[in-house]
Amino acid sequence: MNFKYTKLEAAKRDFKYLLNQGYPRKGALKFVGDHYLLEEISRNLIYRTVFSNEEAENRKMKLVLLDDIKNKTVFIDGYNVLITIESICKGENGLIVKGDDGVIRDVKAVFGKYKCNEKTKDVLNAIISLLKLYQPLFVRFFFDRQVSMSGKLTKLTQEIMAIQEIKGKAETSENVDFQLIFRSSDTDGIVATSDGVIIDKVNKILDIPNYISRQLKKTPD
Repeated sequence: MNFKYTKLEAAKRDFKYLLNQGYPRKGALKFVGDHYLLEEISRNLIYRTVFSNEEAENRKMKLVLLDDIKNKTVFIDGYNVLITIESICKGENGLIVKGDDGVIRDVKAVFGKYKCNEKTKDVLNAIISLLKLYQPLFVRFFFDRQVSMSGKLTKLTQEIMAIQEIKGKAETSENVDFQLIFRSSDTDGIVATSDGVIIDKVNKILDIPNYISRQLKKTPD
């Protein structure tokens, strides 16, 4: 996906300026998007990757390294992480962008429409293999129950963890955000997600797609 660079960059600059002045995100996006006549995908990109200076710096301070997960519980925002890594593996480079806050995101915004595919098992194996190398105490995957076939995906994840002999649990939830925020604060755990709402409410963040993209040498700019 190619964007008109000059228009997109100008829109990002103006959006960031408005955020730094305290304007609400949705209102600022509508103003900027309408002004530059941006398509939906460009608006999604800006909304998911551009933040005020203060917000971006606060989030960067929460990012941890893989070495930091040793003997810690890692809580994974299942669909969020899975879909982003699948997009990386598919080579959708224009749709995978590193935000001002240092976190990689998929800007397609298709989480509620996800379906298991030929890459699902390989991506889950890659995630679990990567974590296993750094010896977490426990790994907990949460998948949104409302998404079709989430039970099947949960079972597959549990089977892969058993095969790889990593302590963990995969489960569905009606409110994944709450589970990640509540469970991590209760155990001093680390949360793997790119969801800004969650990031702002937890203490430590692990950007798994960033590490997978490095392995594949597809790290976004």
